[in-house]
Amino acid sequence: MKQPLGVILAGGQATRMGGGDKGFLPLGDGTLLSSVIARLEPQVASLALNANGDAARFDSLGLPVLADSIEGFAGPLAGVLAGLDWAAAQGAETIVTAAADTPFFPCDLVPRLLLQSEGMAHPLVLAATPDPKRGTARHPTFGLWPVALRDDLRAALAGGLRKVVMWTGAHGGREALFPDEAAFFNVNKPDDLAQAGRML
Repeated sequence: MKQPLGVILAGGQATRMGGGDKGFLPLGDGTLLSSVIARLEPQVASLALNANGDAARFDSLGLPVLADSIEGFAGPLAGVLAGLDWAAAQGAETIVTAAADTPFFPCDLVPRLLLQSEGMAHPLVLAATPDPKRGTARHPTFGLWPVALRDDLRAALAGGLRKVVMWTGAHGGREALFPDEAAFFNVNKPDDLAQAGRML
């Protein structure tokens, strides 16, 4: 399989952080988004950003900016679809997504997702971590997605589907288990940003 393309999902409304682009919040010497780019870029063939609104605000990053094609903030699956359409135009077979507010995800995210996808007709794998209460916790913004299923996803979104795991489950999606419970720590509230600073 060819190396996946990477798509950073930054299309959320960040309501718990007061709105705006969470990715531009400061972390260390950079921002949340620069941390995510630094982790994902070495693992993929090329990189794009899924975000809505004026794309010019991301000009300094030098990345393609992909807007949702589904109206009304349809959630992460809309960003996945935007990424799959972009990848199809590049002749790619798969994308790997990462969230713009999750700066410490594993540096071996992509190889481990790919490893888990071996033997699948359509490589569709979500990242997961151990969870003391549920056994495992899935992280639906971190996944490997096949371009071949983009029209199926488009139809599902048009039909009102919004839950990632309902769609991945319908297509035999797998999980790649990462042992560190905190690997996908994400910044939702101001307190989380302070915690991320300490985690650096």
